[in-house]
Amino acid sequence: MTPRHLLVLVLLVAGTAVLVLTALSLVVLPGPYLRLHALSCATSLGAPLVVLALAVDTGPGRAAVTLLAIGALLAAGGTVTTMAIGRATALLEEPEREELAQ
Repeated sequence: MTPRHLLVLVLLVAGTAVLVLTALSLVVLPGPYLRLHALSCATSLGAPLVVLALAVDTGPGRAAVTLLAIGALLAAGGTVTTMAIGRATALLEEPEREELAQ
């Protein structure tokens, strides 16, 4: 077992653990905001760790650069998607709050 193979295993296990914990937390956590918080961990940490493991396993070259670009897009896109869903949820709940205040 080479150090590179060991690094790939550590990154892959860490990324998979984050994704599994996120999936479990989606089942357990109540409310849309807590679930949204769990989802942001998957897109900003879990998926990029798995992609980084794949890039390290691939080795230097065009394929690794492509994988790293995909990981960066996942991290950035996941954050933007999380913010958009949170904003949409807040806008949907706003009329309900106004009705309760009256």
